[in-house]
Amino acid sequence: MSKGRVTVLGINGHIGHAVAKAFVATGWDVTGMGRSNKHPIPGVRFVQGDSDSVEQMRAAIGDSDVVMNALNMRYDLWFEGRMEAQMARVVEAMGTTGKTMLFPGNIYNFAKTDRVLRPDTPQHPETVRGQLRVRVENALQAAADRGDLQVLILRAGEFYGPGSSGDWFDQIMLRELKSGVVRTAGYAGVSHAWAYLPDLARAFESLASVRSTLQGFDRFHFAGHYVAPAQMQAAIEAVAPTGIKVKPFAMSLLVILGWFDPIIREVAKMRYIWKNPMELRDDRLEEILGEGFNTPFADAIATTVKPFFEAIDTAADGRGRLATA
Repeated sequence: MSKGRVTVLGINGHIGHAVAKAFVATGWDVTGMGRSNKHPIPGVRFVQGDSDSVEQMRAAIGDSDVVMNALNMRYDLWFEGRMEAQMARVVEAMGTTGKTMLFPGNIYNFAKTDRVLRPDTPQHPETVRGQLRVRVENALQAAADRGDLQVLILRAGEFYGPGSSGDWFDQIMLRELKSGVVRTAGYAGVSHAWAYLPDLARAFESLASVRSTLQGFDRFHFAGHYVAPAQMQAAIEAVAPTGIKVKPFAMSLLVILGWFDPIIREVAKMRYIWKNPMELRDDRLEEILGEGFNTPFADAIATTVKPFFEAIDTAADGRGRLATA
């Protein structure tokens, strides 16, 4: 028996793909919308659609009880009203029948001096990008306050997980792997919030399953793994083949790389979230998820990086030693 119907808008993205798999695994009837069926998932009914079209999104949503709003746009294209307009189209497509929207939040909404981020922590964004995220959440709250829909925001840190692409792991940390070098992101001694995608996806499903007990507009903070670069290095070294060297990535290089890449230019503006320890906490979510919910950090890192190690050439001596340039 199905637990309900859910539509995932943005099925091809990191979070959309992971959430769709989590809902399928727990017995939901899942529809996924995207421009193409880039990564087919058994058990997901794919509907071709574009987030520029309210009609296409409305058709994909159909009679779904829950909508996972996993839409995103290129990092440098958030501005000039584009993101607000996209969110407004989703709200319009969902209608006024009280459907539940699941929405992934981030920590851009908070000040760099905030050390512990709870759902009720006052939001004082440091950047224009953070101000934008606050406006989007306020607009979603307004729709919920009107009674049009229920909005459940689940805030998390940096996404990572198996099949990692277009994120810190493949773009920065594992970019030099063929040369036998792995980089750790961040600043020495400063812990950072990371969200293992399979766990985060299961957390979204858990909230959807108890949505009737939650408020019309509710925020939750997913703690994930809060670790410093040294802990990340130790976890990677524990599963790395012989010959790998783990070194820190100079975060200041983001500014230089940004001269040539508009996306990295925007990423460089957010370095404050790496320079300052900003930890997500939420006792209420922990109670919903239950003790031992998260995959142990070492296991999560191993699952994420092992495919990268396995994909590179090994030395001809047959001992599994990495070929270095």
